[in-house]
Amino acid sequence: MKVLIVDDELRMRQLLMLYLQPNGFQCETVDNGKEAIHLLEEGSYDLVLLDIMMPELNGFETAKMIREFSNVPIIMLTARDQNDDMVKGLKVGADDYITKPFDEAVLMARIEAVLRRSHQMNKVEFNGLVWDEEKHELKYKEQVITLTRKEFEMIGFFLKNQKVVFSREKFIEVIWGFDSNVEGRTVDSHLRNIREKCRKVHFPIDEHLKTVWGIGYKWE
Repeated sequence: MKVLIVDDELRMRQLLMLYLQPNGFQCETVDNGKEAIHLLEEGSYDLVLLDIMMPELNGFETAKMIREFSNVPIIMLTARDQNDDMVKGLKVGADDYITKPFDEAVLMARIEAVLRRSHQMNKVEFNGLVWDEEKHELKYKEQVITLTRKEFEMIGFFLKNQKVVFSREKFIEVIWGFDSNVEGRTVDSHLRNIREKCRKVHFPIDEHLKTVWGIGYKWE
């Protein structure tokens, strides 16, 4: 499991690593929200531990920006024990909220609970369409829809981020990687293939995979 720790205090970053690494977690640390967003856009993480009280870009702003392109589980950390902060954190996309100082056993239990919930997202069902990441399989009413790896990743990304509009550039970053030479027309081609394959099994793909002219695509 790969965890990104985001906190402007060195001692807190070190403490979290001290708790996590003996439990088998691979940790990376940054001291600001901008760097965290950059790493998440380029790489894959299983969990983000995100401090709220940071200069420049605070935890609320960082979480909101992360949710524009990723559904990675986020646990927010704060020294402020206020219900308003907890509600605000959950509203911007955090999965849980822990107040400092915290007990190691409590922190690990909360992390395990969040990860259990996130693993349920490995299988997404939508109006008879079943996307199963572990089996690398997409079905509609028990009919298997054969997809390439990239097509499978794209429709999974849509299903996990419904009603969010994504540009072609964002798809290239998420599916192919930040340094890829892939162009926007490749995204269009893959989505065209997805539409055709879903139509063959009579899934009403055109009712859900929408083109947002001049911007990109969304699933609704």
